[in-house]
Amino acid sequence: MSNALLIICALLLDAAMGEPRWLWNRMPHPAVLMGKLVGALDHRFNTGNQRQAKGLACVLILLITGAILGAMLSALGPVVEILVAAVLLAQRSLVQHVSIVGDGLRISVREGRRMVARIVGRDTAAMDDSQIARAAIESAAENLSDGVIAPAFWFLIAGLPGLVIYKLINTADSMIGYRTPRHEEFGWAAARLDDLLNLIPARLTALLITLPAGCLDITGIRSDAGLHRSPNAGWPEAALSRVLGIALSGPRAYEGEMRDFPWVNAEGRRALTPVDIDASIVMLWKAWGAFLALCALIVLL
Repeated sequence: MSNALLIICALLLDAAMGEPRWLWNRMPHPAVLMGKLVGALDHRFNTGNQRQAKGLACVLILLITGAILGAMLSALGPVVEILVAAVLLAQRSLVQHVSIVGDGLRISVREGRRMVARIVGRDTAAMDDSQIARAAIESAAENLSDGVIAPAFWFLIAGLPGLVIYKLINTADSMIGYRTPRHEEFGWAAARLDDLLNLIPARLTALLITLPAGCLDITGIRSDAGLHRSPNAGWPEAALSRVLGIALSGPRAYEGEMRDFPWVNAEGRRALTPVDIDASIVMLWKAWGAFLALCALIVLL
């Protein structure tokens, strides 16, 4: 079976099943195991001098581990490939996590804050309705790219080894890829490689968001993406903001410190509601469907 056909099956399985709690209550999720591996490397090697070189060596360990593990699992046959790929995709769980923010916000602002705190790292205690909805929609856009489209893209390119490598590097970036005194040097290689691996998928995600909506403001999307603090996350955010006609990003607080980030699609509507969260979820599925259609076209060709 071709990689395109395998990933179609995995995407459909993930959309139908999501994250079966009965299974992950009995055994650790692969993402948890990846996090433990990165944490162990961080604990063991992020000490003393030459931390940048040690961080690069750890990235090489992750690359080799991902390639070997992916190849071993692939050798077990297409059924295993589909199952593993479905587990490492996150479309259904992303939709569920974003949906509960809208459901919580419909109950009360307090409940909306509680729900959005589960999916974002910014301060949530003082958020109003619009800030809660905006945070959920931004999370939807970013995680569509690095939780669905990027891993599926790398499966298309390099099969299960490509997907496992991507997830390991993305996990490493989320844990050690920060400009903090502890991780600025050690996590540099992981952060830069994650940027590189997401370079094409982030732009592809923006295209998949805009095409179904017939909103092809490529110039505006490129301009706003350049304002974002991330070289890649700005692309899906800018695309989704234009499709929905809303402003995203903007000022927000981290650890009690207000940061004046620029607005993405600054001319868009800033007063947001749970209805806008619902609209973003519709676009998540449309973009997912567009990627599925792209894979089907590859199979046919």
